[in-house]
Amino acid sequence: MADDGDGISGETSLEEALSATVRRTGASAGGVYLLSAAEPVLGLAAVCGMPVAAASPWWRVAVSAAGPLTEAVREDRLVWVGRQEDLARLYPNAAAGLPYQFALAFAPLHGARRWGALALVWSASHPPSLTRRERGHIQSSARRITQVLDESPVPWSVPNQPRAVPLRHPGPDAAQTGLAAADLVQRLPIGTLSLDLEGRITYLNAAAARLLGRRAERLLGTLPWQAVPWLDTPVHEDHYRTAVFSREPVAYTALRPPDVWLDFQLYPNASGISALIYPRHQQHPRDTSPPRPTAPLGTAPKGASTGRIHQLTHLAAALSQTVTVADVIHVVADQIVPAFGAQGMVISTNDAGRLKITGHRGYDPRSVARLDGLPLDTDVTPAGHVLQSGIPAFFADPGEMARAYPQAPALSGKQAWAMLPLVVSDRRVGCCVLSYDHPRRFSASDRAVLVSLGGLIAQAMDRARLYDAKHDLAHSLQQTLLPVTLPHIPQLSVAARYLPAAHGMDIGGDFYDLIRLSDTTAAAVIGDVQGHSINAAALMGQVRTAVHATAGTRPGDVLARTNRVLLDLETDLFVSCLYIHIDLAERRLHLASAGHPPPILRTAAPTPRTRVLEVEPGPLLGIDTGSDSHYPVTTAPVPPGALLVLYTDGLVESPDTDITESIATLARHLTSSGNQSLDALADSLIHHALPQHSHTDDIALLLLHFQ
Repeated sequence: MADDGDGISGETSLEEALSATVRRTGASAGGVYLLSAAEPVLGLAAVCGMPVAAASPWWRVAVSAAGPLTEAVREDRLVWVGRQEDLARLYPNAAAGLPYQFALAFAPLHGARRWGALALVWSASHPPSLTRRERGHIQSSARRITQVLDESPVPWSVPNQPRAVPLRHPGPDAAQTGLAAADLVQRLPIGTLSLDLEGRITYLNAAAARLLGRRAERLLGTLPWQAVPWLDTPVHEDHYRTAVFSREPVAYTALRPPDVWLDFQLYPNASGISALIYPRHQQHPRDTSPPRPTAPLGTAPKGASTGRIHQLTHLAAALSQTVTVADVIHVVADQIVPAFGAQGMVISTNDAGRLKITGHRGYDPRSVARLDGLPLDTDVTPAGHVLQSGIPAFFADPGEMARAYPQAPALSGKQAWAMLPLVVSDRRVGCCVLSYDHPRRFSASDRAVLVSLGGLIAQAMDRARLYDAKHDLAHSLQQTLLPVTLPHIPQLSVAARYLPAAHGMDIGGDFYDLIRLSDTTAAAVIGDVQGHSINAAALMGQVRTAVHATAGTRPGDVLARTNRVLLDLETDLFVSCLYIHIDLAERRLHLASAGHPPPILRTAAPTPRTRVLEVEPGPLLGIDTGSDSHYPVTTAPVPPGALLVLYTDGLVESPDTDITESIATLARHLTSSGNQSLDALADSLIHHALPQHSHTDDIALLLLHFQ
């Protein structure tokens, strides 16, 4: 390895480049995530300056997950999070699984192909912002690592377990002073321990062995919370993790049974942790509770690591943001399956006494087809029994599965299975199967965590099924109220689009219609009922009916009579509406508006020109003005080849933009759109609007081309 100063210009392997990057940027730890070619996940390929086990909850991260890592990859930009508070504010899901104080940077690795991202961690002492020099170091380091990946003679792929890269610091050989240092530590009256970044004890003096109650040879090379029974609680491991992640000293007190209180002080750096242990000067009574830890900690099943606890917290946050059943399936497949090292997933629900597969990943579709629709009491798979009984089942290898269900191993081709019942308040919601390509033993800790996970999935699935049922009902109602087809009218070509809001129940009150009055006359109408609900959709249908009943009369009278209908209904919703009487023989438009955005007219000859038709508006429908409402009528010529665009405010309205400017921008886009088909132009107008606006409102669009 040729390292030029602090740079990494001479690094020839990913491990060397990562180690030099951590050293050059001053980070406490770093890692390289690679995009998997087989599934939409980022896998941790190498980690430096941090134990591999400490990062285990984040070995696999779904590309679709919300977080700074995935944002850096998706948006191809450097993402910086300077404080834990910023992480909680910007990425609450990620913060739920990372309750430590540190600073983070994620830089995309984009070269010959999109490789993944470089992740760097600094201690809490780092300022909350990056300097220009630090940003340059990070970006140049990312480019160098990308170059190493591009030039590698062996194709890179996501490993099953990330590689631990040692952090090498140039310095004098410590062998000469090693014996003197050991003698010094042995003479100290307080206990001293040295832990590596994996948490293993690499050195301890006689006082530490005496205080821990174990011989030194039995402690060397072990994890303290595994070698010392009274340290075997998640609290002690979490203190260690806090020191590793934050690189800040951590102090806490532990009770050595029956009545000796010991103070622990942890001092971390890039190579490991130094620990001091000594008895408290003031002994606590036996019935006194130990001092509170430095940070609030949750409870966990015995043997469950704090990494698993944080992982469950992170996954619970992701599931809490799901809305539909499809959302739940995606979170389980993209985040939970890789997080628990599984290669396959099947979620089944009870559908009239049969197993209905609602989602799967990592299975041959033919196998899924054979499993879908089996009766609950089938002997082909244990899924039905697990769903009915609510009792989880774990099978470590095909032989264990075959003893109870002989057909199951050959049918799926998997080697181990975790069958998790999805139960909410004694209601059997379904069954989630996590499967593995290799035999796997499920420890008591694994089973406890997986069963807890099943409960989280069950709650999300139950909520999502209820939402889907309401959505299907509302969507069906709206589809019956909107026109299925628009009538054919000579000399007039038509295209229409309807897009529900991006949030909510995907249902609203926007509507459009084209009414044939005669061979040479027609009525076009577009409107927007306030709100996004079933009530809004129902009122939209009543407005359309009222307009149909009076279409053909003066446009102002159509709106006035429709307004009286809404007042009789005593609704608290308001409606904007634009009604146009089209006279094809005289080539004239007669327009009346109830507070609706004005239409846009584009003429074809001699050169395309676009203008907004100014229509004097009347009051919104549903407003009682105390007397008959007056809706002025505006008349405008329409030459051959002209195009008339009617739309609702969802196409042009944005919180940070004046609507008049948005309409003018839409008109300019219409002018420059060229000679497209009517359908292509409708799609172009929708696509032009969506990137500029947050799409929180429904969009209705009606295009009329006069021949």
